[in-house]
Amino acid sequence: MVKRYERLEQIRRMDPEKDFLAIYRLTATYEFPWDFTRALELALYRTYAVPSIGRLLARTAELTDRTQKRYDDTALLLDTVVEHGFGDEEGRTAIRRINQMHRSYDISNDDMRYVLCTFVVMPKRWIDTYGWRRLSRHETVAAATYYRVLGQHMGIKEIPGSYEEFENCLDAYEEANFGWDQGAREVSDATLDLMVSWYPRAVAPLLRTATLALLDEPLLRAFRYEQPGAVTRSLVNRAVRLRGRAVRLLPPRKAPHYARQNWEIKGYPDGYEVSELGTFPVPGARGCPVPHTDRSAGSPVE
Repeated sequence: MVKRYERLEQIRRMDPEKDFLAIYRLTATYEFPWDFTRALELALYRTYAVPSIGRLLARTAELTDRTQKRYDDTALLLDTVVEHGFGDEEGRTAIRRINQMHRSYDISNDDMRYVLCTFVVMPKRWIDTYGWRRLSRHETVAAATYYRVLGQHMGIKEIPGSYEEFENCLDAYEEANFGWDQGAREVSDATLDLMVSWYPRAVAPLLRTATLALLDEPLLRAFRYEQPGAVTRSLVNRAVRLRGRAVRLLPPRKAPHYARQNWEIKGYPDGYEVSELGTFPVPGARGCPVPHTDRSAGSPVE
């Protein structure tokens, strides 16, 4: 049997710059699969508070009219790269689909880089606060390296080099750009509605309040949500921390758990083809502009 801290010891014997994919897989699929799911949900949700991002998502209507499908496709495309890597055909197909979708819109390099930063920073912040242990330095470096390589495959320019640079970039971008947008608020409401829809209707109001209690004040202000009370915030944070402590007492996971195995993925009960995931925007329809010859985020590496 694998002991509780045995995989962490294995990770510490690896090189986080060279073995970043193997380390990231161990961390995300064995050590903290539930936490990574929650943190990456929060990472993507957080990007709506940047008006240029939230406004575009509202214009496409993907997150307001087909919220579950957009959630499923995003999770599955990102998950495919984690599971298969950058050299395998499945992983390359997932990256190609991501790039094809992004290429259909005018998305600035700054916005693309900011989204990448959320993938690096939010899981560490979540796990260090709520996980059954904190992330090690090896895991932190490996995650930053993993997303730096992913960003390069997506053609993003001026990618931060270290975790600390990713964190500084995220904090500075949010301070400069978080703000109100009606379309972004609609996308936020649709996302919250989706999350509470996974549970019995009777507990929906409680779950919505609990979710808002996990958001920080700048995010709540950007969406103009009412601030949860101090008692509510304290109870919710304590409950999630207790969950982490309980996990510490459980036997370690014997097999990897990928996002495709999450019960929140509802749209593909009979399986899926990676090449068919995501959207296929039609120029001039549903928020999709005409094709552009000069993409702000550069040319993707496929």
